[in-house]
Amino acid sequence: MAVDTKALRILADTHHARTVRPLGTREIAGHLVKVYGIEAPGRKVEDAGAGPAIAEAHLAGARLRGSLGAAVLLVHAGGDGDYVLVHTWIEGDMSDLAVFVGPAGEPEGLRPGRQGLAPCVWEAAVFAYERDAWVRHVLDGDGEIGDRLAAWSADQLEGEVR
Repeated sequence: MAVDTKALRILADTHHARTVRPLGTREIAGHLVKVYGIEAPGRKVEDAGAGPAIAEAHLAGARLRGSLGAAVLLVHAGGDGDYVLVHTWIEGDMSDLAVFVGPAGEPEGLRPGRQGLAPCVWEAAVFAYERDAWVRHVLDGDGEIGDRLAAWSADQLEGEVR
């Protein structure tokens, strides 16, 4: 069998919930950005750390990539390092994702992740929630776009994700 059952068993045995905390909505590089912290056991995200500065540098050129001006920023204090993910809604019902990785507790060490790197299971849970909120409030919502964006901004995930 091609599936690494031994590695999957170890992964399953060590899987656990992680805390997700909304850290507010703010303007970064001309974008409306919802900010979240994800915390591995024993780790804390304090006021988004280096996330906003990394997002600002990434979002500065986002309009050239088709950005619509709305984004989600994840600051993940992981068990094996720190991660910053910038997810931007772009034209054509698509999105743009940038992943930055670095050693735990060393924000100056955060660098773009390798090509092909995708969100982990906990980050993907937040993005799944955000995808549904985007569709519910902005794409399928009623009223003026400003009101839809306000509803999207107020709809934030909080608690544990698996």
